[in-house]
Amino acid sequence: MSVPVAAPPGQPKKAATAAWIGSALEYYDFFIYGSAAALIFPEVFFDESDPATATLLSLATFGVAYAARPVGALFLGHFGDKLGRKKIMVFTLILMGVSTFLIGCLPTRDQVGTLAPVLLVLCRVLQGISAAGEQASANSMSLEHAPPERRGFFTSFTLSGTQGGQLLATLVFIPVAALPDDQLLSWGWRVPFWMSVAVAVVGFVIRRKLDETPAFAQQTAKEGVVRMPLAILLREHWADVLRVVAGALIASVSTIFTVWALSYATSDTVGMSRSSMLWVGALANLVALAAIPLWATLSDRIGRRPVFLVGAVGSAVMMFLYLWAISTGSYALTLILGIVTFGVVYSAANGVWPSFYGEMFSTRVRLSGMAIGTQIGFAVAGFAVTFAAQIAGPDGDDWSAVALFTAALCVPPVVAALTARETHKVPTEQLGERSPEGARQPEKVTA
Repeated sequence: MSVPVAAPPGQPKKAATAAWIGSALEYYDFFIYGSAAALIFPEVFFDESDPATATLLSLATFGVAYAARPVGALFLGHFGDKLGRKKIMVFTLILMGVSTFLIGCLPTRDQVGTLAPVLLVLCRVLQGISAAGEQASANSMSLEHAPPERRGFFTSFTLSGTQGGQLLATLVFIPVAALPDDQLLSWGWRVPFWMSVAVAVVGFVIRRKLDETPAFAQQTAKEGVVRMPLAILLREHWADVLRVVAGALIASVSTIFTVWALSYATSDTVGMSRSSMLWVGALANLVALAAIPLWATLSDRIGRRPVFLVGAVGSAVMMFLYLWAISTGSYALTLILGIVTFGVVYSAANGVWPSFYGEMFSTRVRLSGMAIGTQIGFAVAGFAVTFAAQIAGPDGDDWSAVALFTAALCVPPVVAALTARETHKVPTEQLGERSPEGARQPEKVTA
């Protein structure tokens, strides 16, 4: 029988804080790209003579990072389960900071021609590789440090940190987007990317002082370093990997809300201003910062599955209302429904998935399982923006088709939750094992 492991006093809060701050700083970098892809890059890096195609190509570069994330997950997940969570958390933060800073230094299409978008894509790939290991390592770190009865709450800090980073990215872009076009397109858009240097330094200082988790330390001391985590994962946990892939498609709600809806609302068809729509995202993320830990705490009491289902089903419905509100041109209606959709309803799924997915796996393959499963699903979610731009038609105004497409992407997460086991009361050291009562769980593999 496994012996319960406990983190030293104060470590759960320290791990959660490191996860929050690190993820906020990491995803500040990741999401400023989304705002720039919707508002700036079509004119800076692509052919201005065909605005519709330029926008489509720019949104496609946003999805490129998601395509790179499964590849990054294979490597970072493997080494995270071999070398520990801390090393991966530090590495991903440095890689994200460097790649984001380089984007701010890139020459434009007018300066170097087609080389400009090529360099942009290369930097975006590095961002994707970094993000592939960020959430999985931070989630594993906070889950394995957390008290068993509060794993949902403590692991939610990673996602509230992600929302904090998105909020910070939006707030930084509001004054940038308000600049005159000549300043915005020449130097203004570069400033948020250059700020990533400070982001990387602060995150490095915070994460390098964090202890490795007691669960990982005990596992390596007892069984040694796992040589091939991926082989064990695919042999013993393949069904849960598929559930995580399906569940991760819920991230499509975030990418459609953050990028496509922003592009649609500020297009000539609707005509809302950049700054006003950025405030919708900022306020929705502000509400999410409070909603995520509340939903996660509720999952510690009633279970992961019901809370996740509320978020998945509710998001499918609310995206229809939000995109409809944008189509009416009513800013007040758009603001209210944007906050409810993204800040409240989507936060139910967003706040609980770190614990829900992480609890499906044992310590020896947890980081690999979460990284690979989520990043494959997130890859689809990333390109959902590109598909949405095509589905919206030549004028980009068929919002109902985009809403239906988003709702369809919410169906696999619902199926994944309905077929998953409930784990909120399972002791940490028994996660990923077959229970004595014979509950349907993956068997533990002994060395």
